Amino acid sequence: MTIPQNLPAPDPLVKLKVIPLPPERSTAGNLNICPPSTQTPFLLKSSYAPAGDQPDAIKEITAAFKNGKKFQVLLGVTGSGKTFTMANVIKNLEKPTLILTHNKTLAAQLYQEFKAFFPENAVEYFVSYYDYYQPEAYIVASDTFIDKDASINDEIDKLRLRATKNLLTRRDTIIIASVSCIYGLGSPAEYFELMVRLKVGEERERDDILRDLVAIQYDRNDYALERGTFRVRGDRIDVYPSYDDTGLRIELYGDTIEKLSWFHLVTGDTIKSVDEIIVAPAKHFVTKEEGRLRITEQIQRELDRRLIDLQAEGKVLEANRLNSRVRYDLELIRETGICPGIENYSRIIEGRKPGTRPYTLWDYFGKDWFLIVDESHVSIPQVGGMCEGDRSRKTTLVDYGWRLPCAIDNRPMNFAEFEHEMPPSVLFVSATPADYEFKKTGGRIVEQINRPTGLLDPEVEVMPIEGQMEDLLARIKKTISNGDRILVTTLTKKMAQDLTDYLMERKVKTRYLHSDIRTLDRHDIIRELRMGKFNVLVGINLLREGLDLPEVALVAILDADKEGFLRNYRGLIQTMGRASRNVLGRVVLYADRITDSMKKAIEETRRRRERQIVFNRISNIVPRSVHRKLEDALEIQDPLAEVRGKKGVRGRKSIDGRELEEYSIEELDKAMKAAAAKLDFEEAARLRDLIREIRVGVKK
Repeated sequence: MTIPQNLPAPDPLVKLKVIPLPPERSTAGNLNICPPSTQTPFLLKSSYAPAGDQPDAIKEITAAFKNGKKFQVLLGVTGSGKTFTMANVIKNLEKPTLILTHNKTLAAQLYQEFKAFFPENAVEYFVSYYDYYQPEAYIVASDTFIDKDASINDEIDKLRLRATKNLLTRRDTIIIASVSCIYGLGSPAEYFELMVRLKVGEERERDDILRDLVAIQYDRNDYALERGTFRVRGDRIDVYPSYDDTGLRIELYGDTIEKLSWFHLVTGDTIKSVDEIIVAPAKHFVTKEEGRLRITEQIQRELDRRLIDLQAEGKVLEANRLNSRVRYDLELIRETGICPGIENYSRIIEGRKPGTRPYTLWDYFGKDWFLIVDESHVSIPQVGGMCEGDRSRKTTLVDYGWRLPCAIDNRPMNFAEFEHEMPPSVLFVSATPADYEFKKTGGRIVEQINRPTGLLDPEVEVMPIEGQMEDLLARIKKTISNGDRILVTTLTKKMAQDLTDYLMERKVKTRYLHSDIRTLDRHDIIRELRMGKFNVLVGINLLREGLDLPEVALVAILDADKEGFLRNYRGLIQTMGRASRNVLGRVVLYADRITDSMKKAIEETRRRRERQIVFNRISNIVPRSVHRKLEDALEIQDPLAEVRGKKGVRGRKSIDGRELEEYSIEELDKAMKAAAAKLDFEEAARLRDLIREIRVGVKK
């Protein structure tokens, strides 16, 4: 249990709009917006009480944190109720909480679970808002520059804004986030200071309120009230907050605020009246107007220094290119306060010194908060790998005259900064903690092995690879006849798709799940598996940590003896654990030899199984399957829903060596994302342009 892993998985989160910041940069973490004396208690709602190992784990972890321990490790096996233990610790500590996890599928599941545990508190969802993201890049070999391109999910953007707004206005906030939370987000001090505060009976001129709304990037639209806009009808101002699903109505009598109310955006009916309200900015990147001259002067000085360096190196072409691009940006900033790619000047705009990190979601928590790193054995290495990949790409842009050196400081937190900025209380949660977690706690861990349900770790069989398809098909049919579901893991995407086709041909309802599937579609696929719309889910690396699937009774692992990241000890334990929430849970490993990882995983599973048997005997527990409520689908809309799936038009372009006949937009979209993920930016850009051509044809 001490094998470190490395899992760099960039999830870029680049700013889209920034206007000038004042020269002084507020110190991160100095915000005390909601002091503890105004704390709304965390009200944990559950139909069951802690059981099994949960009571001791909750008591021990809470006591350690209250006694000043900074780091704790919860080793909780699958199905032992780690999430419920986490919820109880949050309730006991009464601190704003960030739950960091390594993938968006697990983040969505945790979001649903914690909203059920804390219905009266602010539980928020903070993940990357890109449906598709292709960063700015330069391909040296072909002398090709590719502009940044992104497809932003408006609904996720709304949830992110709601998360930061609640975080700055109430302490009873829990945010479930992916590692995108370590990317730049804008100054929390500026964001808080620019909030518009309104109170019934307060004297405020109408035009002053309108100017304040415009200053925080709300647009006036008297014809169609849309998210991030407001309209004016005489002495009435209607605002559609960028982070909410209801409208805010401000009614004036002369220069006095007479009434404040929330209203239904469709019917216009009043939902409730309030005495005071805070309107948070429409964007995370908002600043005061003063300081524009300072910013342009500093950009000009950095440009002058960089041009001298490039000319000294004999890079005349690069110097001319950089001079032209930056001067164009400067002109736009002087006239409008904005330019394409302005995030590349964020260090200068925010008044930071070279090499310093940007503001992130962490800075919105203030000083006293609680961090939970879920599935820490994967999440921690992922954080460590993100900054290096980002730096490599931007260094190339700087070296070849596409960007100033300040662009490198538009980046995520590096690992040293991540460690330094950790709050006073940090809980690592995993069924297989790694070396890092043991080092932080001096090897001290809290074990949560015994499940309240009495469920045992699954029995494990090893079967030869020869004849595995016939054996797997027979097991699948038997499991389906019992009304249960099946997970099958492969090593590659192609193998997953081929196996899905094979099972479909044999009348088995099957879907596959891998990284090419859109973030929000992954949650829907998991939900449909639980609903029984299909019986078998084939995947690679997404069917592991944290997925709570009590309907799954069989987990099949193909090529189990291929030692490596996907088939190491921790990977096998995590995948096998998906069958531990069902009383009929079984695991079959298809392999021709027993590797060290397989042996270790099987022995650990047997140890936990025997310990649970003893606990059940002493406690007089009869094992029973977990029955978890099927959550509602995430209410996150797909902005391309109307065009996604429509057929394209015939053309002379080709993909994968074949002529484009009737490729759907969905197929091309997947190919584009796959190319971007492999850093094949030229192919991704070509497919992006092709999709645009097809959409134009569809509209016509």
